[in-house]
Amino acid sequence: MILGGRIRSMASPRDLGIDLGTANSLVVTRDRGVVLREPSVVALDGETRRVLAVGEEARRMLGRTPGNIIALRPLRDGVIADYEVTELMLRVFIRRAAGRSLFFRPRIVVCVPSGVTSVERRAVVDAVLQAGARQAYVMEEPVAAALGAGLDIAEPRGNMVVDIGGGTSDVAVLSLGGIVASRSIRVGGDALDAAIVRYARQEFNLLIGERTAEELKMQVGTACMPRQVDEYEVRGRDLVSGLPRNLVLTSAHVHEAMKEPLAEIVGAVKAVLEQTPPELAADIIDRGIVLTGGGALLKDMDVLLSRETGVPVHIAENPLDCVALGTLRALGSLDRLPLYTR
Repeated sequence: MILGGRIRSMASPRDLGIDLGTANSLVVTRDRGVVLREPSVVALDGETRRVLAVGEEARRMLGRTPGNIIALRPLRDGVIADYEVTELMLRVFIRRAAGRSLFFRPRIVVCVPSGVTSVERRAVVDAVLQAGARQAYVMEEPVAAALGAGLDIAEPRGNMVVDIGGGTSDVAVLSLGGIVASRSIRVGGDALDAAIVRYARQEFNLLIGERTAEELKMQVGTACMPRQVDEYEVRGRDLVSGLPRNLVLTSAHVHEAMKEPLAEIVGAVKAVLEQTPPELAADIIDRGIVLTGGGALLKDMDVLLSRETGVPVHIAENPLDCVALGTLRALGSLDRLPLYTR
């Protein structure tokens, strides 16, 4: 249910905010800020389901494990794909952030994409409670991203946020503390990586891994056709001979590979602008669109959105942390924000 003014804000310094992301999870506290930043990856014993590693250690195992070890991401497209493993991962993250005290159970605010169903939202609340929270609240990522970017969403003016995460991209127009128009698509950094893997396979008969594709995207990827062509050498398996092979890919190759998912993100932004009331649209033209999330770091992402929409686009000061920092602000305003709980 949506919580209103009947809940008073009595935030403890040990209360936690969690950006539960498909690719990475961040945990923040009121007194220390960001205390944990780990990949959302868990390594399990394939037979006993015992947790072997969580976070960065588990991420290094992706694609490199023997048959008896499973390294997996328990979240897909911004929602829980494996409830049991998500709960185990959250338990580890909460313990690392809050300590092992048996007498302390924090209140936790956790973010979900704006397009999740009530069942998916309830699954997040249940997982957080089972992982050790005293009370769990869920807030939508565009609201958290706007708060973390320093926007005053309580005033009667339009603010537009585009949050490009690992599994989803959330686009929203906010005013008077709530969402006026929004769209959430299951296209994000993971989809860009998958597009690069697919392109290398189709165009060059080379099979590369997701981590290699991500590195390629970060090093030479660009949202617009590059003016200067950069090169990057990747290693993979030749699909014809079955043998390892090196290949030099350029920024133009990577841009071509990512065109389709980037077009979907642009389409979502345009769709939300079309739904926006004229008065708020005028505010957005004046104030611009704020870009957050890991996708904001893709070269020329702001240029692409501005060119396609005709609206100025600004990258948030700390785009990777905006959602997590927004949960931190929410912990002090539980009585004034649209939060969900059981």
